[in-house]
Amino acid sequence: MSEHDLNDHPVLAAIRQRRSIRRFTDEPVTREQILAVLEAGRWAPSGLNNQPCRFLVIAKDDPRREALAGLTKYAHVVRGCHVMIALLLDKGKLYNARKDHQAAGAAAQNMLLAVHALGLGAVWLGEIINQEPDVLAALHLDSEHYELQAVLALGHPDQNGSAERVPLSQYVLEDFVR
Repeated sequence: MSEHDLNDHPVLAAIRQRRSIRRFTDEPVTREQILAVLEAGRWAPSGLNNQPCRFLVIAKDDPRREALAGLTKYAHVVRGCHVMIALLLDKGKLYNARKDHQAAGAAAQNMLLAVHALGLGAVWLGEIINQEPDVLAALHLDSEHYELQAVLALGHPDQNGSAERVPLSQYVLEDFVR
């Protein structure tokens, strides 16, 4: 593939174009769209293929939403999004903490890319894990069985996202030979 072809590749373009969206319209997200996002998360890699991730979908009218809004500085996002997906690890499926946490990150990224591909918007609420015991209690989940990794808030975007990146040269630690 030429360098031009690589820049036009749809997956690589989606990675560059996806942005965090924190404001949403009132337009509903369909069940089919939610299932597509969950499927993307299901197909994320995991160490030994142990598949430790679990998803809890929290609809707009779910009474647990207001409790969650009180547990994050992003209450406006919790109240404004159409649907939330809590991303958890099933403690009974864990075998290596680092790999299992990486699997959760891979699942979150897959889901965010699926949201983008569907023309929706989302944001990864990571700050909410600072209140993990209270979040699990609000969701009626047992902390002996689940570990909260993130909450994704999604819907139809009511803003354009933006982001800057430092140059690639600041990421690469050594020059490499092809």
